[in-house]
Order: sequence, then C-alpha cells, then structure tokens
Amino acid sequence: MTVTTAAPPRRPTDAIGIGGRRAPRTLHPAAWWAWALALATAASRTTNPLLLLLVLAVLGYVVTARRTDAPWARGFGYYLWLALVVVAIRVLFRCVFATGVTASDHVMFTLPHIPTPAWYAGIEIGGPVSLEAVLSSAFDGLRLACLICCIGAANTLANPKRALRVLPGALYELGVAVTVSVSVAPQLVQSVQRVARARRLRAGAGKGVRALRGIVVPVLEDALERSLKLAAAMDSRGYGRSGTATRGSRRATGALMLLGMAGLCAGAYGLLDGTAPGFLGLPALLVGAALCCGGLALGGRRVRRTSYRPDRFRAAEWGVTGCGVLAAATLFGTVGYDPTDLVPSLHPLSWPALPAVPAVAVLLAGAAGLIAPPQDRPVPPTGPMAPVDKHQPAEVTQ
Repeated sequence: MTVTTAAPPRRPTDAIGIGGRRAPRTLHPAAWWAWALALATAASRTTNPLLLLLVLAVLGYVVTARRTDAPWARGFGYYLWLALVVVAIRVLFRCVFATGVTASDHVMFTLPHIPTPAWYAGIEIGGPVSLEAVLSSAFDGLRLACLICCIGAANTLANPKRALRVLPGALYELGVAVTVSVSVAPQLVQSVQRVARARRLRAGAGKGVRALRGIVVPVLEDALERSLKLAAAMDSRGYGRSGTATRGSRRATGALMLLGMAGLCAGAYGLLDGTAPGFLGLPALLVGAALCCGGLALGGRRVRRTSYRPDRFRAAEWGVTGCGVLAAATLFGTVGYDPTDLVPSLHPLSWPALPAVPAVAVLLAGAAGLIAPPQDRPVPPTGPMAPVDKHQPAEVTQ
C-alpha cells in the first residue's frame, strides 16, 4: 500500500500567480524618482531637525516596505552611513575653522589657535567653539544627509534597467552611462559581501588591514569581469551606432541642446534672483525648454528603439508621485504655518518647534509605501518537486 498526496488540479491561472491572482508588479521607476526628488526638494527648504528626522523616518519606512531583493536594493544602509559621515565632517570642519563668537554664545571648549598668513585672512583655525555654531553645522549637515538619503532611496526602489527604457532616444547613450555609474556602487557592495562570505566559509582569520588584500583583489577582479561582460553586451546590441543621422543633424542636435541648457540655467537664475532682468526669468526658461525639446526630437531620429511591454503610468504611479509633490508644494507654499518654523532660531537658543502642516505633509509622503504595489514574491514551485503540504488530504492506493 502506497500513500501519496493528492495534488490539486492545475488551473490556467496558476501560471499567473498564487490562488488565481496576478503576481504583484513593480512600480514605474520614474514614479520613485519623482517621489524622491520631490521629497529632497521639501527637505532642502528647512533646517528644522524635527522635520528632517521625520523625512529620514519616512524614507526608511518606504524603503523597508517596498524594496525588492535585487542587488541595487541592498545599498540604502550604506547611504545612511554616508549621511552620518557627512554630518560628522560638517560639524568637525565648523569646529576646526572657527567663526566669530558673540558674547551671547555658549562656548563649550576652546581649540588651540593656529596663526594664518595674511593672504589667508578671514579664515581662522582653532579658537573657541560655541554650541550655536555646532548646532548650526549639524542642522546644515542633516539637511545634506536627507538629500543623500533621498537619492539613495530612489536608487534602492527604482530599477535602473527599467529607468533606461523610458528615456527618449536622444538621451539613450547618456542614460546608459548614468545607469552604469549608478549601478556601480550596489554591485561593489554585493561583491564585497560575497567575498567576505566566502572568506568566512574558508575560515579566513585575517582582519583589518591584513584582510584588505584578500578582499580588494577579488572585488577588483569581479568588477573587471562585469565591465567586460557589459562591453560585450553593449557591442552586441549595437550601442553607439549613428544610424541614418548625418553630420549636420548631429551638430544641430548638439547646438540645440547646449543653447537649451544655457537657457534653462539663465531662466532658473532669473527666477531665483529678484534683482536679475526680466528677460532672464520665465522667458529664458521657456525658450531653453523649447530648444531642449527640439534637440531631443531631432536627436531621437537617429536612434530607433522598441520596447517590449513598455511601462505605463497608472493610478499607483500617480499616487506615489502626488505624495512627494504634495510635501514639496507644502514646504514651498508656506501656507497655514509660520515660515520661521522651518529655520529654528539659534540666537537666542531655543528648542525647535514642529509645525503641524509640514509635518502632516511629510507623513503623507510616507503613504507611498501603502499606495505602491508590494514587492515581487517568488512563486512556490508546483509539480513533483513541490513541497508536500501537511494539511493536504492523503490519497490511499493499492
């Protein structure tokens, strides 16, 4: 007598997902980048440590909830360490290169003063270090740390290979270069982790500087091998071909793009500087944008690409993008709260206040972790090699 497990009949929907449901899809990479850049724009508007810490908490929650198991999705922790190093360096430089200390400042300690030559006037090395100066540098460093973590969150959540597919044809080469450069850091992190795991399995006893040689050489060898494979893959796909474009069209494309970027820079400067002439503001920005669009349209003719199952913006993408844009618009609009709450007062020294409207806007940006589809889960195998469910009724045959 043999006891076997009765396998359920295979339905056509099993190839799609579990229980007849479709497998979860990943969000459009442009939506993650738009959300992260909008949140970085909101963080750049304030030095309030409470709001900046709230931004970091939102980033951590969304990354934890919606990151995948891909190699580029494992580097957010390293971005956090980099942000911590940035804050420490900012505070250290402010302590070493001391500035003027007023009589109302709270002096914590005094460093030895180093005299500087006459041509180095205006910068002092050493001297009294006040609490106000340390807090000011820490707040500025924390703002820069939030910007770094926002970019890290975008790199963690967005698939760089899928982001390359949404670029226009004129920016294909530039997009490939940016994608390769962005993917270098996660791949190096993965190589270091793999080499360290192999050393532990081989009972590697070296630590510190002694272990550096045993880690660096395999990592560099792995990076070189990846580079050769990437070059071969790009060459086999016709990367860098000029297509049917003539030399004149390529020159016209370059000229339009350069003039357009110059117009965008001039327009942005005119909008930010109130004393600039009127033609350097919105008119220059519009002319620059029109020239860039013309250059992109002309340059896109020489690169013909097709996309299999192109990514589309759906309701989830618009919702995630809207969460980030709402936070940026709230901190730029300064409506419903006192704008001075975004910049805490250090003279006199006081505890920073948490404005309600910006805090709610930043928290709503965290709703992207709920709106975005869940991360992909591996479908359990089916067939003879599938694991036996102990709750499945057994069938007895003779």
